[in-house]
Amino acid sequence: LRTHRIELVDPAIAKNKGRIIKTTGDGMLVEFQSVTDAVKCAVEIQQRMKRRNSDVPQERRIEFRIGINLGDIIFEDEDIFGDGVNIASRIEQLADVGGICVTAAVATQIADRLEIAMEDLGEKTLKNISRPVRLYRIGLDSPVLPEVEAKRSISKPSIVVLPFNNMSGDSEQEFFADGLTEDIITELSRHHELFVISRNSAFVYKNRAVNVREVAEKLEVQYLVEGSVRKIGDRVRVTVQLIDTTNDAHIWADKYD
Repeated sequence: LRTHRIELVDPAIAKNKGRIIKTTGDGMLVEFQSVTDAVKCAVEIQQRMKRRNSDVPQERRIEFRIGINLGDIIFEDEDIFGDGVNIASRIEQLADVGGICVTAAVATQIADRLEIAMEDLGEKTLKNISRPVRLYRIGLDSPVLPEVEAKRSISKPSIVVLPFNNMSGDSEQEFFADGLTEDIITELSRHHELFVISRNSAFVYKNRAVNVREVAEKLEVQYLVEGSVRKIGDRVRVTVQLIDTTNDAHIWADKYD
């Protein structure tokens, strides 16, 4: 197992910008900023392990199960917690030996980004999770597209709504700004001709200095919406702008009182 980690697993995680949070005996918990990177990493590991095991007797093979979820997490003392983590742990146990199991949230995000087969396993009841979770099995026979080809496979215009900045010192406006961002994401998602980045992926950039080109490359989006909320006396001013990430051009901007 140590050899596989040194030669294969850890390099694949590093290459796909993952971060090992902790190891648990023969398992590990890994965080990725991009769901695409997480799936590409998992597929690479399982495909390479399959080749390594091809001439190894069945009883001596080391094989992994991998579960991937997209969800909210809580950081505390260099560890992560929350339903997002718990669900990933539960579905890993349901994955085939040598296979990958993902939630519907993951499947939706990668559907137009990676040329990869997915089998709908239906809704499953998971231990200590209050609601059924729809799961998908990732096919390992088809290679994952390289990044540049994956971008070309996206036929819909893609857009991310970054968390609106609270420009005032009023903490109540922080909740308002987050809620406004979520409402815009929800409304845009109703337009099926658009590919809208999920809230979880967008909120990674909350309270961070943003480079438009870097966000575009990371999330593979063509358009970006950003804005701010400022309380002026009894009034609240909201500013919004739409940016074309290919040339960093402002397509549209407005303010609302």
